Amino acid sequence: MEHPKANEGNERTSGWWGDDPQYQYMQLRDCSSYGIPSETSPPPLQETLEQQPLSQIQTYGHYTEELSQFARKEAVKLLQEKQQVEPPKPTDVHKECYSKCHRFIHRLKQYIIKKLAEDWIFLVLLGFMMAIVSWCMDYASSKSLQAYRWMYESLSPNVWIQYLAWVSYPLILILFAAVFCHIVSPQAIGSGIPELKVILRGVVLKEYLTLKAFVAKVIGLTASLGSGMPLVVLSKFMSVFCGVYQQAYYYTDVLTVGCAVGVGCCFGTPLGGVLFSIEVTSSYFAVRNYWRGFFAATFSAFMFRVFAVWNKDAVTITALFRTNFRMEFPFDLQELPAFAVIGICSGFLGAFFVFMNRQVVEGIRRNQTLSSFLSRYRFIYPAAITFSIATLTFPPGFGQYMAGALMPRESISVLFDNHTWTKYTGDPLLLGRSAAFVYPNVFITLPLFFVMKFLMSVIATTMPIPCGTFMPVFVLGAAFGRLIGELMAYLFPNGILFDGIVYKIVPGGYAVIGAAALTGAVTHTVSTAVICFELTGQISHILPMLISVIMANVVAQNLQPSLYDSIIQTKRLPYLPELSSCHVSKYNIFVEDIMVRDLHYITSCCTYGDLLKVLQSCTHKALPLVESAESMVLLGSVERSEIIALLERLLSRERREHLASPPYRGQRPADVAGKRDSFKYVDEEETTGEEEEKKEITVWEQQELSKRASFDSCLIDPSPFQIVERTSLHKTHTLFSLLGLSQAYITHGGKLRGVIALKELQKAIEGTAQTGVRLRPPLASFRDGRRSMSQKNSYRPVPKAPPSPDPSVLPDDPTNLATPDSELDDLSGQGSENVSQILKDFKVSNEHSDEDAPL
Repeated sequence: MEHPKANEGNERTSGWWGDDPQYQYMQLRDCSSYGIPSETSPPPLQETLEQQPLSQIQTYGHYTEELSQFARKEAVKLLQEKQQVEPPKPTDVHKECYSKCHRFIHRLKQYIIKKLAEDWIFLVLLGFMMAIVSWCMDYASSKSLQAYRWMYESLSPNVWIQYLAWVSYPLILILFAAVFCHIVSPQAIGSGIPELKVILRGVVLKEYLTLKAFVAKVIGLTASLGSGMPLVVLSKFMSVFCGVYQQAYYYTDVLTVGCAVGVGCCFGTPLGGVLFSIEVTSSYFAVRNYWRGFFAATFSAFMFRVFAVWNKDAVTITALFRTNFRMEFPFDLQELPAFAVIGICSGFLGAFFVFMNRQVVEGIRRNQTLSSFLSRYRFIYPAAITFSIATLTFPPGFGQYMAGALMPRESISVLFDNHTWTKYTGDPLLLGRSAAFVYPNVFITLPLFFVMKFLMSVIATTMPIPCGTFMPVFVLGAAFGRLIGELMAYLFPNGILFDGIVYKIVPGGYAVIGAAALTGAVTHTVSTAVICFELTGQISHILPMLISVIMANVVAQNLQPSLYDSIIQTKRLPYLPELSSCHVSKYNIFVEDIMVRDLHYITSCCTYGDLLKVLQSCTHKALPLVESAESMVLLGSVERSEIIALLERLLSRERREHLASPPYRGQRPADVAGKRDSFKYVDEEETTGEEEEKKEITVWEQQELSKRASFDSCLIDPSPFQIVERTSLHKTHTLFSLLGLSQAYITHGGKLRGVIALKELQKAIEGTAQTGVRLRPPLASFRDGRRSMSQKNSYRPVPKAPPSPDPSVLPDDPTNLATPDSELDDLSGQGSENVSQILKDFKVSNEHSDEDAPL
């Protein structure tokens, strides 16, 4: 059967087996039916191809030479067809107009994107989100308190059932808050301002500003607020709203803004919120953040009050605890001594509150039996405190003598009342909620209320739940001020005569002044006066309030640290104390007297084994990189995590298998290609293979560790903070406070001499460093000044004191730990059979290291 001849045209014919093949076969002369040349006259193939007409044909997989020309012609044809389809190009005028419009739209788009990426859009989102969260928490807690009150009143015929409901409701909520925070995020426990203060000083607190901590604080705070305990929220609001936006360059700025937003959300006081957040968290504040704080806090407070109006909780946007004091003559000058007494007494009371709070925590910690019991049964402590407070405040019982039926916010509204309770002789029920303080007597109820709330607040703020201390102290101050005001109204029943006019005393004004003074004494702030102005909506008592707050701060600051600094000391957080002006030796102590000289460092010419030895000998977050052990020229700083990652890549299993596998030759070996065994015989008694493999891995790791280290893949800080040896303690403290440093390297002529961290600086300031710090005589400054005049160009170094016995950088061996000549003796024993396991342990310990470790 012979193939049919190819059609001269492009038509295809149909045969017995369907269509003809898509290839056009050539009929060669003197060939068989399969195209094989005959033996008689075999013509050359090239001659046959040349005799054929030029056409698009294919012969046994070979293309003709004219195929390239044909492709060019087809390409030209397709290009012409495409040009015919395209629309005509615009003229030069349209082109110029189109380019200008396109350029304008492009620039406008870039401008909008640039503006949206600026701070204000994030501040708006922050304020809006936190206003929603704050309002939701406030709404949920208020509904919880309403349910609490309704449940108590609905069971009024039976006192015992009322008592059971009164005690069990807050007990369930407090235990829920404690359990939830313990499971989700233990970092949510307590007040948030001390931790924020530490974070702003440059210390990293692990997992504090995370989503888990945010959720735990929000839910825990809602439960705490709904329980009715004297715990409420202001300080914790500040820490709740600080973990929302974390960017490297604006981290500290946004933390401060978050504090202001928290206060603005809690009370609707943007001005006082910004000032309060600056006072309690920052030693030095960047003025560039002023507009950020006011912008976000104002927007947040506005939205918070708008949500209240939308929910019909308020008629319009107004102050939270609005007062109606007389404006034409709010107080007399003869009342200023009484206001001063409120300030002085508030200073003593605030210092005593801080002292008692610290003594409760330290007393439990010193009692080993009680401490171990509470650590084992951690939920018994909040349950016992809640049960005791609820029992004492039970209204039909002892609570009737201390206004136990009032919740914290209700107490503030009642204490700011304009009426004078000592003069009221009518039916106490007509006073509304104020009747809780009138029965049986004002001078019995108010002192008892103050004393019991004082003790309850001191103990309740130590419970392991999210809680704040601002509101309880605020209530205490209002009660104390109200007591002084009622006493003044009792002593001067007709008022104070001035210029022939008798002016009545307003006890509510005394309550506002007392609230600001006691809160300022506990927190060591003056902005509490501004918060009170915004809370009440009146500035009629601005002068006496400022006088009382300032006098309270003067007294309290000379007796005790602030409550937040006290909590920092109690929790043993790494915090830099303030350097008082009377600290004479702050100019006579230099960094070389308190620095740590025995260092753990790495050199640029060290081996990988030296890096491993340094990791085994210390737990520092960062290590200095020097040129060599002889020159000690500081080149930079390398983080511990970078060194661990470098060693992991060096000794990884993938790299070992890649180096051990033979290179690919392009074909499979014969023994592998020819065998496809389904089963393989394994000798169970043969165990030497695994041991030999472990030995080979150990030998290979030793060989790799003996190589010179390459830091090309590591992130090296080329400019770590460094100061010279003769830097004074005062200047060092200023630099650490201003820049938020956690450690600094001490250099002399670019050569590394030592390191100083927060711990050494704290010891030097507090005077606890008995060795390593040599105090000079009081007249040493005059002596040094006289020597400097006589010896202008001479320099005599101060004799080096012995190193501190308990420095923050503890060396295991005073010898150099990372030199190229160090041997790997400790890596060849039984304890280091697998270096990869050691690196895994390093990584785990690095992740779970101390939170107060230096950066």
